[in-house]
Amino acid sequence: MPELSHRHRMLVLAICCMSLLIVSLDNTVLNVALPSMQRELHADVAGLQWTIDAYTLVLASLLMLAGSTADRIGRRKVFTAGLVIFTLGSVLCSLAPNLESLVVFRMVQAVGGSMLNPVAMSIITNTFTDPRERARAIGAWGGVVGISMAAGPLVGGLLVDSVGWRSIFWINLPVGLAALLLTLHFVPESRAPKARRPDPVGQLLVIALLGSLTYAIIEAPSSGAPKTLAFGAIAVAALLGLLWYEPRRAEPLIDLRFFRSAPFSGATVIAVSAFAALSGFLFLSTLYLQNVRGLDALHAGLWMLPMAALCFVCAPLSGRVVGSRGPRLPLLIAGVAMSASGVLFAAFEAETSNVTLVVGYVLFGLGFGFVNAPITNTAVSGMPRSQAGVAAAVASTSRQIGGTLGVAVVGALLASGVQGAAYRDVFVSAARPGWWIIAACGLAVLVLGALTSGRWARRTAEDTAARLVSEEPPEVRDPAGVRA
Repeated sequence: MPELSHRHRMLVLAICCMSLLIVSLDNTVLNVALPSMQRELHADVAGLQWTIDAYTLVLASLLMLAGSTADRIGRRKVFTAGLVIFTLGSVLCSLAPNLESLVVFRMVQAVGGSMLNPVAMSIITNTFTDPRERARAIGAWGGVVGISMAAGPLVGGLLVDSVGWRSIFWINLPVGLAALLLTLHFVPESRAPKARRPDPVGQLLVIALLGSLTYAIIEAPSSGAPKTLAFGAIAVAALLGLLWYEPRRAEPLIDLRFFRSAPFSGATVIAVSAFAALSGFLFLSTLYLQNVRGLDALHAGLWMLPMAALCFVCAPLSGRVVGSRGPRLPLLIAGVAMSASGVLFAAFEAETSNVTLVVGYVLFGLGFGFVNAPITNTAVSGMPRSQAGVAAAVASTSRQIGGTLGVAVVGALLASGVQGAAYRDVFVSAARPGWWIIAACGLAVLVLGALTSGRWARRTAEDTAARLVSEEPPEVRDPAGVRA
């Protein structure tokens, strides 16, 4: 990628952030609309889970393929295709006649979404080559997640109450079209110096692993043990297949050498934990506020505003702290705050009191606001720029896997607790195991953040980066990218 002026780099960052905005906004807006969709489409809890997880599942399955494809054929090409497909999928979702069609059209959206976030992060990584400037750019990128969390519940609530749930997909059209036009005019094309070959076997194993695991979890309350165990066995077999097959390929879909770096491995697990907590938190909160308290979508969004506001404020602050002091402090803050929020709901039934409900939302927004920037920065730092797309895609995939598992696990626990009982009467007790899962995810962020951000961890990252560069062909090596 040619060296760009500061103004041009800022414009590229803004365009990439627009893509993140529509993808993130789509998820937060959808959560507010779940009760309305449930009533109109006659969906049960499992049906609601699939409207979310069909998207995140396809996204998680294809992110690494999209990242490596972008490195191979051109990042702008893939990014542009993603904008077109995502916008088209949004139109189809707004026209869905039933739950089954909506799930399918959400999968179409996800195909486009898989070409946006990891490719945009790769574009940012290659545009901002100075580590401090890159950390600030990633902080701004993380701030967009805060914007989507702040705007999503309010915009979604307003649209659902005034127009209907289908209108939540319309907001993707103007942003998607604007991002598309700006990309064609201002984002320069870039690609890795050496094209990575496709890995169809690895891709199929990833799809089998994530798909069978998600199905087993979501359908466990209603499918019975034999079917659940069968899909669980498929997931285990696919995982073992990946661990056996991928190291034997010269250019694997998942480069397991990355995981020799303790910070990279820690960032991957932290991403799964943090986004599992987020998706479970939003799922339980939305259903409680609207189906138990009886609030409309707009007022439910207003109740969640403290969480969104804290995330909005803390995300860019976290990026600046990461740039100046490293990822350790933001991860510790995130772990403590998210754990405390989960415990408040699980042990003290925070949702039953207005004061504790707001405190719980503030704590979670504080924690999640601090967690995103260190995940992204740690995942791409130290990796050769020639593999920036793959490294960024692994981080993005971890987020989506976390989101998928959070809704699947928390939703399955909730469904098991409310079966055959009056929904409003048992919701708080049925949700308690889900809140404990969220607290455990926060604890994982805290522990792993402490373990993978010290001197030993940094040495493993340096050794891994040096080994990756030394094992690349001479024409691909980029020594400057080791510390990028």
